[in-house]
Amino acid sequence: MLLSTWLAFFAASWAISISPGAGAVAAMSAGLNHGFRRGFFTIFGLILGIWTQVTVVGAGLGALVAASSTAFSVVKWLGVAYLIWLGISQWRAPARPLVAQTEGAVQVTRRSMVLRAWMINTVNPKGTVFLLAVVPQFMTLSQPLLPQYLIIGATLAFTDLVVMAGYSALAARVLGALKSPAHIRALNRTFGSLFVMAGSLLALFKR
Repeated sequence: MLLSTWLAFFAASWAISISPGAGAVAAMSAGLNHGFRRGFFTIFGLILGIWTQVTVVGAGLGALVAASSTAFSVVKWLGVAYLIWLGISQWRAPARPLVAQTEGAVQVTRRSMVLRAWMINTVNPKGTVFLLAVVPQFMTLSQPLLPQYLIIGATLAFTDLVVMAGYSALAARVLGALKSPAHIRALNRTFGSLFVMAGSLLALFKR
């Protein structure tokens, strides 16, 4: 991959990462509920999801999802159902003080945080179709594809890491001020609604 081509893709990656979506909602929700340091496991899961998407596209499975109505619909509705389930769970979450929740004995495990975030970015056909539509424009087909996919995966991971860390840190800064159950309940319902909204938008997405 030429340097000029990579710089163009690098610029596009920032736009992709900054654009609001389910990943941004997940990062902010993790920052609010677990603080920045612990919420970082959610960001790691989101990046694993991106790498999974790149691997799927690189292996040619993304083309199957894009070409097959059945495959696309199955992945799409799995993503819709998962996001709506996350939204309902967040909406119904107890209004515990967030600082106490991060310091208490009962915590969401790091593994479950990573897995949940991985699912958000993996079960998203919009990401697969996007990679299929955009990535080939930055690749030189006459050169080995694997190194180019590795560069693309590393670039997307870097930009998403910086952007999602920013979202999470911004949300975590509010952590100490949130002690009222009414405020916490309102935040849970806000993020729950955002997850449901993201699922609803995904339901409208077409190939």
